[in-house]
Parts: sequence; C-alpha cells; structure tokens
Amino acid sequence: MKKISLGWQIFLGLLLGIIFGTIFHNNQTFISYIKPFGEIFLHLIKMIVIPIVISSLIVGIAGIGDAKKLGKLGAKTILYFEIVTTIALIIGLIAANVVQPGKNIDTNNLKKANITQIIKTTHELKEKGFMETLVNIVPSNIFKSIAEGEMLAIIFFSVIFGLALAKIKEKGKPLIEIFEGIASAMFEITNQIMKFAPIGVFSFMGVTVARFGLNSLIPLSKLVILVYLTMFFFVVVVLGIVAKISGTNLFQILLILKDDLILAFTTASSETVLPDIMEKMEKFGCPKAITSFVIPTGYSFNLDGSTLYQAITVIFITQLYGMQLSFAHQLTLLLTLMVTSKGIAGVPGGSFIVISTTLGSMGLPLEGIAFITGVERIMDMARTTVNVIGNSLAAVVMSKWEKQYNVKKAKIYIKEVKSLRGIKN
Repeated sequence: MKKISLGWQIFLGLLLGIIFGTIFHNNQTFISYIKPFGEIFLHLIKMIVIPIVISSLIVGIAGIGDAKKLGKLGAKTILYFEIVTTIALIIGLIAANVVQPGKNIDTNNLKKANITQIIKTTHELKEKGFMETLVNIVPSNIFKSIAEGEMLAIIFFSVIFGLALAKIKEKGKPLIEIFEGIASAMFEITNQIMKFAPIGVFSFMGVTVARFGLNSLIPLSKLVILVYLTMFFFVVVVLGIVAKISGTNLFQILLILKDDLILAFTTASSETVLPDIMEKMEKFGCPKAITSFVIPTGYSFNLDGSTLYQAITVIFITQLYGMQLSFAHQLTLLLTLMVTSKGIAGVPGGSFIVISTTLGSMGLPLEGIAFITGVERIMDMARTTVNVIGNSLAAVVMSKWEKQYNVKKAKIYIKEVKSLRGIKN
C-alpha cells in the first residue's frame, strides 16, 4: 500500500474534526476529551520554536559577520515588510468599502461573546504606549524573555550575540559549532513532532466546530467569504507580482510548502510551521544568514494576512453600527493600523488586540469585536496561511536583493519535490 503523505493525513484529520465536531456540537464531554491532544501538539511546537530561532539566528548572523552588512539587510527587510503590509491594508480597506459586509446585519441575530480580557489587555497596552513597547525590544533579562516567548527581544539578543561571535573569530568557532548542532537537533525533533500533526489538527477542528457549530457561519458568511476572497486575491495578484518582479515563481513556493500551508491553515498557528519553512527556504536557495533573520522577524513585522484581515474587520464593525467613515477618517485608520499592527506583535489574540486598539484610538465601538468571535477561528485559518506564504516569499526576495540566492540549489530542490509528488517537469 502506498504510504499516505503528511499533507493528506493532515487533511484527513481536518475532515474528521469537522465531521465529529458537527456530530458532537455543544457536547462538553467530547470537547474535554479531544482538546488536550491539540494543546499537546501546540506545546510540542512551542517547545522547539525558540531554540530553533536562537540557534539559527546566531549561526546565520555570525555567518554575515559584519554589522554594516546586517544593518543594510535589516533596513531593506523592514522597508520591504512595510511596503507589502501597507498594500495589504489598502486592499483590505478597499474590499470592505466596496462589498460592505457589515451593512444591513441585525445584531440581534448574532451571538455575543465575552471580550472582557481583550479590552483589559488593550487598556494595558495603551497605558504602556508605543515607546515602552519599543524599549522592551531590548531585553533586561534574556532568560525571562525566552520564558515568556518575547520574540522581538529574543531576535535582538540573538543578533547581538551572533555579531559578537563573529567579532571574536577563532574563539567563537566552538560556540558556533554548538549552536549549529542545536539547530540540527531541533530540526530533527521537528520532523518527529510533525508525525503527530494529523491528531493535533483533528483536535483543533473538532473543538472549534463542536464549540461554535457550523451555524455560526451563516449570519457572518458575507464577512467570512470576503476575507477569503480578498486573501486569495492578495496571494495570487500582489504576492504573485512581487514574486514575478524578483524572478521567482510563486507557485513553486506553494508547491514546496503544500504540507506546511495545510498545517498552518488547520491549526491557525504560524508557529507550527516556522521551523519547517526556515529549513525549506534554505533548501530553495536562500542562505541561512538571510532565512534565519528574515523569517522570524517577519513573524512580527510582515503579517500580510493579519493586516489585511484587521482592515476589513475594523470597517465591518463600523458598518455593523451604521457608521460611515470619511476618506480622512479612513486615511487616519490606515496610518493607525500601520503602527498598531506592528507595535503589539506576539501578544496572545494579537489581531483582536490590534483591532481593539485601533477602534479605541479612533473613538469607535470596541463592543463590535464580541460579535465576530464565533467566526474568528475560521478567518484566522486564512490569515495564518497568508502570513506563512508572505514570509516565505520575503526570504526569497531578500536573498535575491542581496544577490545571494542560489539558483542551482533551488532548481535541484524543486526537481526533488516534484519527483516526490509525482509531478512531471
């Protein structure tokens, strides 16, 4: 019997999760039994993400070895991220204004969730302010930052440490070799953890459908469909054009990441695929130094799917309350989202916090968030997938911009992937 590929196993887990979730809708016993399997899978992924980011970044930065080169790469990367995410925001605003998904919806027919924690977190972040968030990028205690998963602080420390190892040259080589070994071991652990992915996906989908039910989609179907269609447009048209300009075939990247995209979609978590896409982009011709810097940084600054979704949702909530924003207000909204979507990266429930912060700063109704929590998971799946595609492409774009992309290596890898999938050249 031909072995079923991981991608199909994950898809099967997704399908079974939907079926069983529908059968056991609102069954708390079912939810309590299967929920731990998804949580265990997510914990396994979280367990390895930070060691991989630290070790890969340190080795990659030490490979660059020059602060000026790194500064140049960093400036180009942030510029690229800002341009692409701004385009995503503009497309989201245009789509929401044209389709008007929140118009003529009776809020009495919508389920309203408790958003007390979201509002509390929003107020806490508002009190801290942007400058304090900026200060916190520099860790006062790196072990505390690692324990709390503060990715920007971890990236900052790893970059500084990698540059220091490059500076001390021969004395730093033993440590570089140790971090190379750690990275290799972590990638091997990732391969083993991924065997558990179909069970984790079954748990995630089963719990989601059992808890909210497919009926929760009906009142907000216009919003969900708009989000999915706009995401599809952004990937195929915008990212497709970016790939074309950089001399890359976007569909080759999608082919390489097929299993990862299914996993990211079903789990709605970028962390589940971070180690794998770093490894695959390196095989696709991107140097380790660029891949290990661009992809983890992109998870804080290049969330294309999230920013697009946030723009649509903010406009949706204003339409829900019968409010019309002028061009000047929408321009202010665009500028606000450009800041808030970057300033609180890595916060649990990040997109809701961004939306809440944006609404609050413009005097718009925060309570609107409570109406979309039932379909949040469904939309989260789409935006997570787009985030993964965007960050993977960013690694290729930056590698080509720096003239370090290995075309020969990429061709060999594509040939191998096509052969494994039974695709003829």
